[in-house]
Amino acid sequence: MSLFRRGDVWWYEFWFAGRRIRESSKSPSKTIAKGAEQKRKRELEEGFNNFTDQRHERVRTFGDMADEHFAAYKLRLPQSAVFAEYAINHLKRNLGSKMLVDFNEAVIIQYQNARLGESAAPKSVNEEVGFLLRILGDPGDLLRIRLRKRKMLKLKVRQTIGKAYTPAEKDRMLEEAGKARSPHIYLALTLALNAGMRDAEIKTLTWEQLDFTKEYLAVGSSKTEAGEGRTIPLNSTLLEVFAEYGEWYRERFGKPQPEWYVFPFGKPSPSDPTRPVTTLKTAWNNVRKNAKVKGRWHDNRHTLITDLAESGAGDQTIMDIAGHVSKQMLKHYSHIRMEAKRRALESIVPVRSATEGSGRQTGQAEGHPQQSPHGLQDRSTQAGKMTLPPQNVSLSKLL
Repeated sequence: MSLFRRGDVWWYEFWFAGRRIRESSKSPSKTIAKGAEQKRKRELEEGFNNFTDQRHERVRTFGDMADEHFAAYKLRLPQSAVFAEYAINHLKRNLGSKMLVDFNEAVIIQYQNARLGESAAPKSVNEEVGFLLRILGDPGDLLRIRLRKRKMLKLKVRQTIGKAYTPAEKDRMLEEAGKARSPHIYLALTLALNAGMRDAEIKTLTWEQLDFTKEYLAVGSSKTEAGEGRTIPLNSTLLEVFAEYGEWYRERFGKPQPEWYVFPFGKPSPSDPTRPVTTLKTAWNNVRKNAKVKGRWHDNRHTLITDLAESGAGDQTIMDIAGHVSKQMLKHYSHIRMEAKRRALESIVPVRSATEGSGRQTGQAEGHPQQSPHGLQDRSTQAGKMTLPPQNVSLSKLL
């Protein structure tokens, strides 16, 4: 190490990891220059060995860390910002005043119990804990490993079994939606049942996403990458409903502008087409109640996928329409109805011809078919009489 002066300013010079470091202390004091040299050398040694003093981080409050995390999160994942804010607010309410150094496995478990005591769903608590551990950074990763080892990381979640509405249930829901006070619910329900769009995709639909000349719509922001930007053809039912809805929209707001939302914001009635409707929950609950149907809004999407699968549409076609990314997810959404499965199984039952009985009477008493050596009826004569399943029924439905 060495110090030297250039003009009135002291410089320091030393070698580190085979490199010569020469820097100005920006001070006329030799004592300060010597201290700056020692500090700079220590910084390089700590950085080289991946060691930094994080004591100031360990005394930060969780509330400050959560705010910083959310600010970055909503910039990167704006489509998920609403749920993230909901989860992080619960975390701040319960843990906001704690410092990073206070967190351990017991704190996480206590939070889980506290939220369950507030009747929060286990799935929601798991999501919140996921945010908590990510906000904590490296200490959170260590806590995740320890909790997983103790099998305390995630609460057991009840598997929600989706359903596919029957044709009669769909008819009743659409009938009630047509009579509802909400001008949105009939078109929204028709979109869910005929395009398989998610709730957020429907609410944020704009007119520029619709092409009535080529009869299709393009999905905007979506829950998954596979869902974003996908194109969905508009069938005759949707075109008819859009035509009726468009008349009401023009009377209310004038000619729709491309950037306007198809489902405008406003309470008690739509009033601002530049903002999207925030919820359809009340209208949907009324429709479901009046139609005497049990199920979730998301089950409308299940219903479309089931209808497509039963119609013989290929897996890739269904995934392109619904925006799924894997056949495993397709299997999760498709609820093939019992009658469709019964028809598929019945289609492989051998068909007997009208003259089959007379052609098999030689050497046999009438009504006593030839037996195999194992005592089973010989089906070799029925080769070629087997009715094959329709070509549009995939093997996965018959296995």
